[in-house]
Amino acid sequence: MKKYYLLIILFFVGLAVSAINPHDYFTWLLEVFPAIIGFIVLLLTFKSFKFSYLTYVFILIHCYILFIGGHYTYAEVPLFEWIKEAFHQTRNNYDKVGHFIQGFVPAMIARELYIRKQVIRKGAWLSFLTVCTCVTISVFYEFLEWFVAIASGESAESFLGTQGYVWDTQSDMLYAMIGAICMVVFLSKIQDRQILKVKNV
Repeated sequence: MKKYYLLIILFFVGLAVSAINPHDYFTWLLEVFPAIIGFIVLLLTFKSFKFSYLTYVFILIHCYILFIGGHYTYAEVPLFEWIKEAFHQTRNNYDKVGHFIQGFVPAMIARELYIRKQVIRKGAWLSFLTVCTCVTISVFYEFLEWFVAIASGESAESFLGTQGYVWDTQSDMLYAMIGAICMVVFLSKIQDRQILKVKNV
């Protein structure tokens, strides 16, 4: 259990640090809110359904990406400002990292749920359904951003982080799909071994 407590401690450390003098607290709250909701859901369901430890680790990584984006805003993360200048890019592309992970990590969650709940057998259809689930989540998130933009007006600009890129919404969904595909292609066998460990506990 100690390893799970470590993840919880790291979660709250990251959340607390990100809350220290962020770009603005409205944007910070919007960006970290999914991580907080996710933490509550995972905590409430921990006894009834415990994910593999590897999945929890990647969920924490996803949370940290949200914390960083919330602190600086996705359009102003310093490392990616440096990358922008060094490689003569037209925008800060940290948000693309966020959307890649938005596909990668939910793919881990969805795939593990489908396998352990015996929703579908392993094979091509499992991979396809996993990717489709993550693309649907990405589409829903884009709808949510759209709703926030309408409800909040100009104050949502930092949350949206489009940086004047007309195809930002479409590219966000593409990166999420690529993230999901990468998880299925590169991490499926490792995840299968982790799932077996959970079953044998």
